[in-house]
Amino acid sequence: MSTTTEGAGGTEGTGSGTGIRVVIADDERLVRMGLRVVIDAEPDLTVVGEAADGAEVVPLVRQLRPDVVLMDVRMPGIDGIRATEQLVGGMAEPPRILVVTTFEHDDHVYDALRAGAAGFLLKRARAEEMVQAVRLVARGDSLLFPAAVRELALRHGADARRAAAVGRSPVGRLTEREGQVLRLMATGLNNREIARQLVVSQETVKTHVGSVLAKLGARDRTQAVIVAYESGFVLPG
Repeated sequence: MSTTTEGAGGTEGTGSGTGIRVVIADDERLVRMGLRVVIDAEPDLTVVGEAADGAEVVPLVRQLRPDVVLMDVRMPGIDGIRATEQLVGGMAEPPRILVVTTFEHDDHVYDALRAGAAGFLLKRARAEEMVQAVRLVARGDSLLFPAAVRELALRHGADARRAAAVGRSPVGRLTEREGQVLRLMATGLNNREIARQLVVSQETVKTHVGSVLAKLGARDRTQAVIVAYESGFVLPG
């Protein structure tokens, strides 16, 4: 069993145990070690556990209740996609899941985002990018790479758009202004940038974003953007 937990006989994190608690799930030991070194070097981040596959990470997360899970999508046993589905669908307050991947155009990344991951991070990312990503998703934001998501949507969205045309897409319930906000979200703009673009207050944008998420049944901005692409409301390219 390669799972390690804080104070449970494994290698403990060097952090103080306060701040943002992180679990790392990756089948490569060297990758886990590298991520642990980067995260535990930050005063507000602490690695509280590690898992080598999805079958290990699900019970570990239920036990430790971390804020963020760094999830590899390609693991033996239960892969990161299935593990994400189990965590997001099976916990009242699931952690934020950040997919860690080698290739941004990996089809598995798109499946993980659809399953509920808040975003993805490339394994070759710089240390400062990694810790910034963890902090970003921990506070409830989404880590969205518009170009990569557009590319993935281009490959995956055609069948979904045809299926959506048969039924009624939830995008049709959006007001004109909410539609404008969703399109700007799909370009990767944050609330401040959207407010500047629409010449409204950030609080107004925040209200619109909340309404968009509610009407689309989306957990976060990433999920909303995927719905926008798959429904044909926003076209890739």
